[in-house]
Amino acid sequence: MRIAELARLVGIAPSAVRWYEQAGVLPAARREGNGYRSYEDADVARLRLVVSLRRLGLGPEDAGRLARLCLEHGEADLDLAPLLADQRAAIARQRADLDRLEAEMLDLEDTIAAAGRARRTEAMPDRAPIRVLFLCTHNSARSQIAEALLGRLGGEDFFVRSAGTERSRVNPLAVRTLAELGIDWSGARSRALKEFVDQPWDYVITVCDRARQTCPVFPGAVNSLHWGLDDPSEAEGTDEVRLAAFRRTAQEISVRLRPFVEIARRSAGRDR
Repeated sequence: MRIAELARLVGIAPSAVRWYEQAGVLPAARREGNGYRSYEDADVARLRLVVSLRRLGLGPEDAGRLARLCLEHGEADLDLAPLLADQRAAIARQRADLDRLEAEMLDLEDTIAAAGRARRTEAMPDRAPIRVLFLCTHNSARSQIAEALLGRLGGEDFFVRSAGTERSRVNPLAVRTLAELGIDWSGARSRALKEFVDQPWDYVITVCDRARQTCPVFPGAVNSLHWGLDDPSEAEGTDEVRLAAFRRTAQEISVRLRPFVEIARRSAGRDR
């Protein structure tokens, strides 16, 4: 095959093929009687592997050496295994980030829709605080953190509480995480859902799948939202590892709360 065909199959420019030849990464092409370079399928396989290794961060010489060894041995060279493992880990992190971003976008869409419904509802006086209830299973971590953070972010415009389908105790790591953010939550207690069933709420937000299944429809709620958050209480390891899980939860909640606060304020006619 000619150089243009090789370049097309590999996905690079013909000038790049010539550069790899000049650098010694790709063996010099056989010349036909008319002077044109001629390439084989083996050149395609080698150059594809070289280009893939370059995308993993290898230099031309290392990529050429590993490509040659892999093709000669018929399997991945031992030096290549860590690079492949790192790349797989990076892809997994990117996939997790994309999944998280998609969840946040869906939450935002639901919030916008809920705010539209709230705007058309006249159950509360105009200047009454926007009432928000966070629900999870034990009211020990996620819902407590959400209540504390919205209380600070929302200020006087919001009346915030949290509860659990089952009452437990506030996780000390949740208290510690909030203390790092400048919020004293040492006096908080876990509350049961039944304390709030008969009260009116503008927004009831479940922060765990179990609570959502237990309470798919909340009496007295104008709008129900669901933010699916991992339970930091289930993290295993050292105290520092477990604390890091609570910090991540607080960060994820903050990401969701900031647009929620602005949208809920606008819906209530309290733009700032």
